[in-house]
Amino acid sequence: MTFNGILYHVADEVATITFNRPEVSNGFNIPMCEEILEAIELAAKDESVKFLVINANGKVFSVGGDLAEMQRAVSDDDVQSLVKIAELVNDISFAMKRLPKPVIMSVDGPVAGAAANMVVAADFCIATEKSRFIQAFVGVGLAPDAGGLFLLTRAIGVTRATHLVMTGEALTAEKALDYGLLYKVCETEKLEKTTEQLLKKLKRGSLNSYRAMKEMVWKSLFSGWSEYAELELELQKSLAFTEDFKEGVRAYSEKRRPNFTGK
Repeated sequence: MTFNGILYHVADEVATITFNRPEVSNGFNIPMCEEILEAIELAAKDESVKFLVINANGKVFSVGGDLAEMQRAVSDDDVQSLVKIAELVNDISFAMKRLPKPVIMSVDGPVAGAAANMVVAADFCIATEKSRFIQAFVGVGLAPDAGGLFLLTRAIGVTRATHLVMTGEALTAEKALDYGLLYKVCETEKLEKTTEQLLKKLKRGSLNSYRAMKEMVWKSLFSGWSEYAELELELQKSLAFTEDFKEGVRAYSEKRRPNFTGK
């Protein structure tokens, strides 16, 4: 299987998805999102795969949505492509949560937008000390996608989740660990080894147990996801048509603060 926006590799019972668009800070566009979903499906169907690891090439783990693509969509009045990406990133978080195998995110560098919410969708996240987690949506006049508020409110509580999404403040790795979003924090040069140590520990367990545990977690907290996803997509679509969103994207490209008017 050949991919362009990601790398996919299977070895020693582990499937690894590597975000591989470092030239755009691993920003998500439609083809990349479709490839991630396809890779998760491959991991689900492959009986030799017991675990899924997601990592990234480059200094930035992911900015979330491809900002250059957002600028193009605003210039071309192509809102529908942005709506499609919002739909796909929600599908990715959903697929991670429903995969009956442990999912580990191995993170180094800034993580923003949809990618930050995929971290919450994972079963484990190991991050380096220089990682930062940013709910960047408010800066461009959008609301969280990739199941963000559905996941965050359950992971860290309504108040903390609201503070993060409304301020867009970066969450340091240590703070994210304190909030319970991360499994471990390590130095950059120890990220691969720390991930391997977790995999070694998990390999001692039964995949039957992990499958049952993920199903029980889903039933206990996440069975209302489909209804939430419909609302998330509806609101993202309406926000994508606003002047505030267009101003947010223009301001980002011009490296200035946006002047939001509520229109």
